[in-house]
Amino acid sequence: MGRQKKKQAYSGIIEIDDKLISADITDELFACDIAKCKGACCVEGDLGAPLEKEELQIMDEIYETVEPYMRPEGKKAVKAQGTYVRDFTGNFSTTLIEGKECAYVTFKNGIALCAIEQAYYDGKLEFQKPISCHLYPIRISSFKEVDRLNYDRWDICSAACNKGEREGIPVYEFVKNALIRKYGEEFYEVLAAIAKRREQEEM
Repeated sequence: MGRQKKKQAYSGIIEIDDKLISADITDELFACDIAKCKGACCVEGDLGAPLEKEELQIMDEIYETVEPYMRPEGKKAVKAQGTYVRDFTGNFSTTLIEGKECAYVTFKNGIALCAIEQAYYDGKLEFQKPISCHLYPIRISSFKEVDRLNYDRWDICSAACNKGEREGIPVYEFVKNALIRKYGEEFYEVLAAIAKRREQEEM
C-alpha cells in the first residue's frame, strides 16, 4: 500500500485521496441500540441493501451456505427473484420479501438479524455481509471514480443517536471495522487523526 495523498478539510467535507467524506461522519454521535430499534433498518424502506458489483457473484456463491439460516419467506423470494435484484434506481440490491423486509432477514426474540452474518459468525463464510450493511449509517455514492461518504439520517435510528450521545461514540468510530474492511487501516487512521484535530479545534 502507498501512502495517502495530501488531505484537507473544507466546507464540511473531508478529502482523503479520491474520497469525499461528510464531516458529519466525524462530528455526529451514533451507536446502534438494537434492543430498542429491533434491527428496523433491515426491515423498513422500499429497497434492499445496496450491493457493489463485486458482491453480486459472492451473493450467488454463498447462497447454498446461507439458505439454511433463512426463513421460508426469504427462500421463496430468492427462488422467484434471484439472490439479488436490479432495483428501481437501476442499481443492485438484496432481494425483498413482497417489497418489504430483506430476504436474508431472520428474527430472534423479535429482533431482526442477518442470515448471512449468522453463517459468518458460525465460521461457514469469510464474507460477513454486504459492505453497505456493515457501514451503515454511512452510505457511499460513487461518481467518476470518486467515493462520497455521507451520514444517512433516518428517524428509525433515533435510539442509536441517543446511545451514541450517551457513550460519546462518533459515527466513524462506530463503523471502524467496516471502514477498514472497505478502505484499509491507513485510510481509517488518517480519518481518525482528522477527526481528533477537528474536535480539538472546536474546543
